[in-house]
Amino acid sequence: MKLWIQGARPKTLPAAIAPVVVGAACAQVENSTQNNWSNAFLALIVSLALQIAVNFANDYSDGIRGTDKNRVGPLRLVGSGAKKPADVKRATFLAFGVAAAFGFVLAASTSWWLLLVGVFCFLAGWYYTGGKNPYGYMGLGEVFVFVFFGVVATMGTTFVISESLSRDSFFASVVVGCLACALLAVNNLRDIAGDTVAGKRTLAVRIGETNARKFFIALFVVAGFAIALIGLSHPTALIALLGLAAAARPIKRVVSGATGPDLIEVLVMTGRVQIIVAITLSVGLLIS
Repeated sequence: MKLWIQGARPKTLPAAIAPVVVGAACAQVENSTQNNWSNAFLALIVSLALQIAVNFANDYSDGIRGTDKNRVGPLRLVGSGAKKPADVKRATFLAFGVAAAFGFVLAASTSWWLLLVGVFCFLAGWYYTGGKNPYGYMGLGEVFVFVFFGVVATMGTTFVISESLSRDSFFASVVVGCLACALLAVNNLRDIAGDTVAGKRTLAVRIGETNARKFFIALFVVAGFAIALIGLSHPTALIALLGLAAAARPIKRVVSGATGPDLIEVLVMTGRVQIIVAITLSVGLLIS
């Protein structure tokens, strides 16, 4: 069980929790009398299950390709030989199944169009590193993370609660998406050497180490601008900028040239920033 928990990559789960917290706050701001708060809990289960499914899918696909043979980061179940590929594949589809089951309930209570969104989420999660031409190997992983763990997850949560969307929920989804991308960016920065040898052309590999570090910083800058735009209609939401200030530590580490194992701690710090910003942004919205 300990190995399976490690394989689920708990340190990445803030990327699944943050959009639900922020999306729920955006729904409350709408002041709808029809808000269905039980759907927030279902959305959280779907988001966590999808994150875990993607993590297992990545472990399985990279493992059978041999990409994880010379990893610097945490344990990978297939690459290390700790678990059989078939078992990890089954765990992947089990997690997808959990997401599908609870997603179906959400669709039934709101809109059947959510089923189509769910299909795209599953396909994007599997083909990130799976299939013959995984888009994660072409430097498009950040696009997937921004769209599905940022825009779709945040605005989707708002929709299943209030059955409405707003400009603020979009800007909030940009904040969440940028911080989720920051997690992937530092992960790919850490793995540049191994991914280059394995032929995995992540964005970090494509643009080079120096630009990858700049990209990491730029994500926080864009998140800050998005928070400022939300502040135009909800001034108290600007307290999220104080939360974003927590990014100073991981940014300092990245700027100073941290590599390999040192970036594992940066990954933890980045996840912490994501949660802090999600909480402060949500509180700011709720008291506006």
